[in-house]
Amino acid sequence: MVKYLAPLLIFFPFLSFAQQVVDPDFTPQHTACYFCQFESSPVVAVDSAHHNFHTLDGRYKPFAKVLEADGFTLKNNSKPFSRASLAEIDVLVVANALNERNTQNWDLPNYPAFTREEVEAVYHWVNNGGSLFLIADHMPWPAAMSDLAEIFGFGFINGYVEIVNKQEQFFDRQSQSILRSPVTPADGENVVDVIQGFLGQGFTIPPQAQPVLQFTQPSINWMPSKSWAIEDDTPSQSAIGLYQGAIMEFGKGKVAVFGEAGMFTAQVVKSDDESWAMGMNSPSAKDNQQLLLNIVRWLVSH
Repeated sequence: MVKYLAPLLIFFPFLSFAQQVVDPDFTPQHTACYFCQFESSPVVAVDSAHHNFHTLDGRYKPFAKVLEADGFTLKNNSKPFSRASLAEIDVLVVANALNERNTQNWDLPNYPAFTREEVEAVYHWVNNGGSLFLIADHMPWPAAMSDLAEIFGFGFINGYVEIVNKQEQFFDRQSQSILRSPVTPADGENVVDVIQGFLGQGFTIPPQAQPVLQFTQPSINWMPSKSWAIEDDTPSQSAIGLYQGAIMEFGKGKVAVFGEAGMFTAQVVKSDDESWAMGMNSPSAKDNQQLLLNIVRWLVSH
């Protein structure tokens, strides 16, 4: 019997079957334009060279709007990763990259999105002072991007995490699923108290990383062979203790890793005669925009 992630699809029926479009009316809220006071601003490059599901001109337009409103300079990265392509940027954002062979078929096998040469180029760039913002959602993206995560010590798991008996996925202080870190202060003007996620993966982190978002409530990590299809014999494991966000200093640079892309954008999801706000435009995702700003500001801080 195929379950098709039934508990989650009660609230998220759009995740596999409906149309997701960027919210054209999204406007960043309570912006400070921190970097407007400087003569030049940090350059944030959003990758589009690896069949990315989220790009600067596509599903991550709202992501770019938030950072531009804070004074960052946004650019598109359309070239394979190399010393030359990374030389003029401060933050590299890689969201949901895929191998060409999986662009039309998300079922197993899921192939690597990057060459070994690209992984090594990013490794050395970060070690020498660059900042990487790596975002890999649910299957097939963890498998496609695992090589890049693993070289920094993060273990991606190619599945879907479901918080048991929860139709909505939240991280908060009460459940201790938001942990205190430089990007999740508990007080002050940049406070982060509640983050809404939209499915995604759970991953492991190296000892030197600082956890940001953790699955602390009863949770299941489903690992099907076919995209979205959960059957009676689908491999699964407890997701308690896995993470959906972490940050780490690495050499002279920094790394931020997150297992869900929707929390950092703003989409309108349409199915039949209904529609939903998904992301930073959702009223229940009240601190998602602040978390995004906190992450990227931390990545460029010295």
